[in-house]
Amino acid sequence: MPAKLPPLNALKAFEATARYLSVKKAAAELSVTPAAVSHQIKALEDYLGLPLFHRHNRSLELTEAARACLPKLREGFDNLLQAVERLRAHKGGGMLMVSAAPSFAARWLMPRLHRFLDEQPEVDVRVSARLRRPGEAGRRGATAERNTLNDWLADSDIAILYGRGDYPGFHVDKLIPLSVTPICSPRLVSHPQHPLRRPEDLAHHLLLHDDTGDLYDGVPFWSVWLEAAGIDGVDLRRGPHFSHAVLAFESAIEGHGVVATMPVLAETDLHSERLVTPFKLRVPLISAYYLVCREDNVKRPAVAAFRKWLLEEAEQATEAA
Repeated sequence: MPAKLPPLNALKAFEATARYLSVKKAAAELSVTPAAVSHQIKALEDYLGLPLFHRHNRSLELTEAARACLPKLREGFDNLLQAVERLRAHKGGGMLMVSAAPSFAARWLMPRLHRFLDEQPEVDVRVSARLRRPGEAGRRGATAERNTLNDWLADSDIAILYGRGDYPGFHVDKLIPLSVTPICSPRLVSHPQHPLRRPEDLAHHLLLHDDTGDLYDGVPFWSVWLEAAGIDGVDLRRGPHFSHAVLAFESAIEGHGVVATMPVLAETDLHSERLVTPFKLRVPLISAYYLVCREDNVKRPAVAAFRKWLLEEAEQATEAA
């Protein structure tokens, strides 16, 4: 049986007094009398069986036990506030919590999000760039994917993640089919000693590794592309590894090497020609980006509006690719 919590008002009185180290200031914040605050704190101390303040003539000092519990207490109040905000949002359908993989959030979603905000100004969108749980990459498969989704959707309305789309019990839309190809700075294409004209020329350049494929599909993106291109003699052990495409792009923009990755995440830099794709071959991937939400949430006005907008954006991006 769970332990019984002390009265919420007593906890609020303690937290406010601890923050100000003043009963008078805490009382003003809580709109009660100083005597009421002192009474609540005394009741809490009696409940806990230990003092929370050292009381001096004109000042208060937190006890060691009080200092130890304050961070978790404040975290608890923050969580309560967020829970109430979510309840209010569901009533009005106005707040939308979106979890997305960091590279997708930064490189694909954020450059487009302003269009949704212009169309739906009443929707309060909150985007969280989410990492998979520690060790998740080592437990590939349907169970691992469900664990990821349960984590992400515990405090979000929509999740956008890279995977195989095997998410039973959830509403799933395939957002963007993906392919992989080498990407680099245009300076490397016209390199004075070793220009990138044929795939074989990669042997003369540093390979940058976007580990997304290796971590979640078990096959490095470079292996996928080089096999499809029929190229041998390129040492895949060379070059630094990056856990997110964004990091690999920054290294490629600086001209440090060539990265095999998903061009859909490099749209902005490809359009501005900070990056280029030196070869025509794009190899389709098994995995894709998926939009996922709970079945009981899909008809919520904010969720439905965002889902419709995102699918339209994805369709336009796919047609333009």
